Amino acid sequence: MNWFFLTLGYSGLSPKAPGTVGTLVSLPLGVLILLYLDSTTLFLATLLISVIAVKVINKYEEESGIHDNQNIVIDELAGMWFALSVAPAVGVAPEAVFTLQNGFLVQVILSFILFRYFDITKPSIIGRIDREAPGGVGVMGDDIIAGFAAGISSAALWQIYLKLQTLL
Repeated sequence: MNWFFLTLGYSGLSPKAPGTVGTLVSLPLGVLILLYLDSTTLFLATLLISVIAVKVINKYEEESGIHDNQNIVIDELAGMWFALSVAPAVGVAPEAVFTLQNGFLVQVILSFILFRYFDITKPSIIGRIDREAPGGVGVMGDDIIAGFAAGISSAALWQIYLKLQTLL
């Protein structure tokens, strides 16, 4: 059960780019929660999963002696879901998802791209957490901060686009 959880339904066992595969698996799940529940539910679910994941990762690392196994992708779910809970500032009905004017789909795509960018490049505090924080806090922490950075950046870019659109 723990390996199923840590690898996000075994998606982290992908031989190529397990982090990206884990993020791609978590993306539609997060979008469904946004569409049928709301961003607060997604945020709180992510907090709960993150707290559980830290404990499970600590136990895994204690037993295996391996820190930040590349197959563990529950951290990608947390980062992507945090980005989604911050970015799509517009609540939309499921039938309006593909309407580009409301910005929902644009922000979802931007959140994905920016999260992967921040998670891979690990700029600033993201890299510091990844390098220095021990155990599950280190594994989860960098992705959580990368998710917040991606969500805020996505929302800011959308707002800049809207401002530029009114100026033109």
